[in-house]
Amino acid sequence: MNSTRESWASKLGFMLAAMGSAVGLGNIWRFSYVAGENGGGAFLILYLASILIVGIPLLLAEVSIGRKAKSDVVGSYRTLAPEKPWYLAGFLGVFGALLILGFYSVVAGWSMYYFWNYLSGYFFTVPEQGYGATFETFTSSTAQPLMWHGIFMVLTIAIVLTGVKKGIELANKIFMPALAVLLIILAIFSLSLDGAMEGLRFLFQPDWSVLSNPSVYIAALGQAFFSLSLGVGVMMTYGSYLGDHHKLPGATVGIGLMDTFFAVISGIVIFPAVFAFGIEPDSGPVLVFITLPDIFSQIPFGGVVGILFFLSLTLAAVSSSVSLLEVPVAYLMRTFKWSRRQASIITGIIIFILGIGASLGMGAWSGFTPIGQLNIMDSMDYIASNIFLPIGGLVIALFVGWYFSRREALTAADLQHQAVGRWWYVIVKYLAPVIILLIFLNALGVL
Repeated sequence: MNSTRESWASKLGFMLAAMGSAVGLGNIWRFSYVAGENGGGAFLILYLASILIVGIPLLLAEVSIGRKAKSDVVGSYRTLAPEKPWYLAGFLGVFGALLILGFYSVVAGWSMYYFWNYLSGYFFTVPEQGYGATFETFTSSTAQPLMWHGIFMVLTIAIVLTGVKKGIELANKIFMPALAVLLIILAIFSLSLDGAMEGLRFLFQPDWSVLSNPSVYIAALGQAFFSLSLGVGVMMTYGSYLGDHHKLPGATVGIGLMDTFFAVISGIVIFPAVFAFGIEPDSGPVLVFITLPDIFSQIPFGGVVGILFFLSLTLAAVSSSVSLLEVPVAYLMRTFKWSRRQASIITGIIIFILGIGASLGMGAWSGFTPIGQLNIMDSMDYIASNIFLPIGGLVIALFVGWYFSRREALTAADLQHQAVGRWWYVIVKYLAPVIILLIFLNALGVL
């Protein structure tokens, strides 16, 4: 074990950083429109069940691998299974993190652009061409989105190159409490709107008829998987900075529950406002960038609400992007003996270049569709989210459930309670692989 390897200053620091990774655009942006497209309340129940039954056990499995090996996502498999091909899944994690952050940082740049325009007062009233046309013009242009993508990546690189304690941990100790306060304030304001109760009913009153559609189950499982950052190596890398004296089960349950809290509170922010103004809840990704600004322009103090909302979205994006950047940075530091500064800057430049394709794919290169009818950004998202992440998660479950002995697995996960340990092991060994395969096959269109 590398005695000079960085570590978290505290267990709370690890939990906040892991929460920061889990709580990102996936909770605020993706959760809202996926829940809207899949019936609201019934989807929420399936999502919560997926987090508890599959998400948290897999999260514990991934963190336990990293802490046991004290290495990056490739090095962990190499350390624990020398001369075995398991480490190949680690490369999927590295490439997956690069690919996800390549398009994620472009969308995060959009959020920063909106935050800046609310801060300057420009978006306090509806632009002359409307929010929809303004969004379309901005995202399809060449220079502006790339500038905001670049600003966002500089911020992310600056945090990561500062180190685990003074960079990643400190940033999340500030960002996560601030994000929670901002979202609670926004939720209270949203609930004060006329017609807000209809939005709450949509989110919390299940329409059981949607359960007859198998795609709702897959969507809930997929959202739980995506939301917790499973399978891409983030939690393995973060777990590697955790000391052996810290107990994992409580930490991972706390991360899973807080991640769910942020997703639900985001729904309380968005759906009451959507229903108060008669907007369809299944509006898709445009809900955040077109629908909500339109709503903000019609309510008292809407400009201030816009500032708070897009500040929240940006903070969530930064906390997640930092974790994604750390995956390839940790690998490059170990493999090539690079300094953290060198690894962070070089990796950041590579991601910025990937983001150029994702951004131009919305405009100048919109005619280029690498996968079917999907543009460059959607193709990157499809490959990373539907192929790399499920394979990464499947390998984690198989590694802990089948490569480790039962005793090794339970010891690595700090599970001493016999009944809890037995159920966790059964889920990781048998249930999780089956569920991940279902998600994977559905994403490929086989199911």
